[in-house]
Amino acid sequence: MTRPRLLVVVGSTRPGRLGIHFGRWFAEVATDHDVFDVQLADLVDVGLPFLDEPGHPRLGRYVHQHTRDWSAIVDPSDAVVMVTPEYNHGMGAALKNAIDFLHREWVDKPVGFVSYGGVAAGTRAVQQLVQVVTTVKMVPVFDTVSVPFAAQHVREDGTVAASPPMLTAAHQMLDELARLLARTAPSVAQ
Repeated sequence: MTRPRLLVVVGSTRPGRLGIHFGRWFAEVATDHDVFDVQLADLVDVGLPFLDEPGHPRLGRYVHQHTRDWSAIVDPSDAVVMVTPEYNHGMGAALKNAIDFLHREWVDKPVGFVSYGGVAAGTRAVQQLVQVVTTVKMVPVFDTVSVPFAAQHVREDGTVAASPPMLTAAHQMLDELARLLARTAPSVAQ
């Protein structure tokens, strides 16, 4: 049987962002976890404009190539992890926009979150994201990775100095994503 595909989405496009470092770190942890085939999608590289599709995403009648390309990245994934900062007590616009572009591609996929920020560690962004992802019929897992004082965890070379709680949380989330996949689609997760 094939291994389930995990898409790790870096949800910030801001210059100087830390998200790419946490996205790469989590993708590496997920690869080492050895349950998933892992793909990293950086929204900077995806390059979506603000939602410009004339039809409702539920229709799946995409007229723009960037939407078809984004769909081709998301659709084959079995589970998703969204890496998100917290801006002004909420999620960033780029990640919300990327979610809004699609519909069918998200449905029934388990989703986890890696959040980062200051003292609140991005947790308020995750609270908002849970409301959004459940609306597109994703299944959020309880286990998250929350990184307070995120800049302190990024070394000069861009690698992440993960604390033991970060690693524990990452493995718990990966285990929960795999468990949900095994319950909902045994032929995919075996």
